[in-house]
Amino acid sequence: MHLAVNNDIHEKVRVVSNPDHKISTSFDYADSDTTVQNYLQDDAQAAEEPESVEANRAAENRGDSYAAAVKNGEMERRNKITDGNYVPYPALNCQVNRETHEREAWKAGGIRFAPLRVPFKRRMQTAAVLFHSMSIVVLVSCFWFTCANPLTWPVLVPYLIHLSFSNAAMDGKLSYRSEWLRSLPLWKLFAGYFPAKLHKTFDLPPNRKYIFGYHPHGIISHGAWCAFATNALGFSEKFPGITNSLLTLDSNFRLPFYRDWILAMGIRSVSKESIRNTLSKGGVNNDGQGRAVTIVIGGARESLQAQPGTLRLILKGRKGFVKMALRSGADLVPVIGFGENDLYDQLSPKTHPLVHKLQMITLRVFKFTIPALHGRGLLNYDVGLMPYRRAVNIVVGRPIEINEKLEEQPSQAVIDKYHELYVQEVERLYEAYKDKFSNFSGVPEFRIIS
Repeated sequence: MHLAVNNDIHEKVRVVSNPDHKISTSFDYADSDTTVQNYLQDDAQAAEEPESVEANRAAENRGDSYAAAVKNGEMERRNKITDGNYVPYPALNCQVNRETHEREAWKAGGIRFAPLRVPFKRRMQTAAVLFHSMSIVVLVSCFWFTCANPLTWPVLVPYLIHLSFSNAAMDGKLSYRSEWLRSLPLWKLFAGYFPAKLHKTFDLPPNRKYIFGYHPHGIISHGAWCAFATNALGFSEKFPGITNSLLTLDSNFRLPFYRDWILAMGIRSVSKESIRNTLSKGGVNNDGQGRAVTIVIGGARESLQAQPGTLRLILKGRKGFVKMALRSGADLVPVIGFGENDLYDQLSPKTHPLVHKLQMITLRVFKFTIPALHGRGLLNYDVGLMPYRRAVNIVVGRPIEINEKLEEQPSQAVIDKYHELYVQEVERLYEAYKDKFSNFSGVPEFRIIS
């Protein structure tokens, strides 16, 4: 895909490469349906490693890294911008071997059932995903059972009063957030089910604010939960000094018991007030430096476009997150979850237009919708509501620095300018890794549909 870059548009946006960073991990997910092995450097690259390390140290001393540039206040006099000197993304070579346990499945009635002898770890991974997928149903059901028991009313009534007046989901204080819960071994099992992997491409200095845009929404956004609502994928180690909060619909915080669970997992409301408060509090100087929020930009409408082997985004008309970045001075960071759309099958809008129409009516009325989906089962590979065991690679892209004067109402021209920059960066991120992280033989179809 050819990407034309307008030098006028990119006048104030500096994008500096990070020579210090190389993704050099290797991993083998032998316990998943997909076995993945990454060989991130060939023999020639390995032979040049000492020279590369020395060059990286020299670059750090000169202040050429992104973090050093911000720290030294030299961003304004850098010449590496998004024009002809654009620095490409680092290579992430990936080889996928599709040796799976499904070969041992036995069939009955055209359905492949899991073999009896399955490693215990795989069973635990499946249980972890089931727990997360059923958490909203289980916790809300517990609330209604509690209501039916008069003995709990002395505790339940004060709780409901507290719930009615609490604004913990949007006050920016990150109250009730529990790093202990976010770091439970449960989430390592959850991530190993697919498996999921978080990839860092550039440093994010901790003296900035960030708005991460996650694409695509998928059916349930398992990749976003793994990377940004838990510590299973090592976000805090990859981006030290940054406290990230995944955002969700405000209606989720009106569900008793479930509200408390997602607050403890660090989830916050996606409302304007919540974003403003989160990015203006905390940090060393209590001004929001080192804070970040993650927004699944496409929303419920994009979930209806989730089909395996595709990456169809609702992005052209989504500019509210850009406006919030300009208001708060937060840099924009695109994120693509390669494989997110591969976790479920659902009825296509083209082949089932009536179902799609009913889904859109539900979306307009209730602000959420219900995809007509199916996946695998607990004990079979073909029928059920569990996600397929397919790799999800979450790649954090290059930050787009906001160099505008903070205004409550930024001009439409400035909003359009940074929105265009963001869209172009999403396209570049896709182009850089579309061949590396495909779960199928071809690359995922990429299209921004609206």
